[in-house]
Amino acid sequence: MVNALENREVIIEFILVGSLVKVSAMDTQTLTEVSIQGPANTPENILKRNALKRLEYVLKKKGIIY
Repeated sequence: MVNALENREVIIEFILVGSLVKVSAMDTQTLTEVSIQGPANTPENILKRNALKRLEYVLKKKGIIY
């Protein structure tokens, strides 16, 4: 997990859409949600890491985490 999100609860959802996977990550404290997509054959841990990095970016941009 990304260090800035270490003490936060994050819900991650994977949805297969044709040959793509949509990955949503939501911070339960702020209800901030982000989504990414990637090829269906991409390993789950890479998709999860990318979604968490995007969530971290958004929360930092909003000034919620540092």
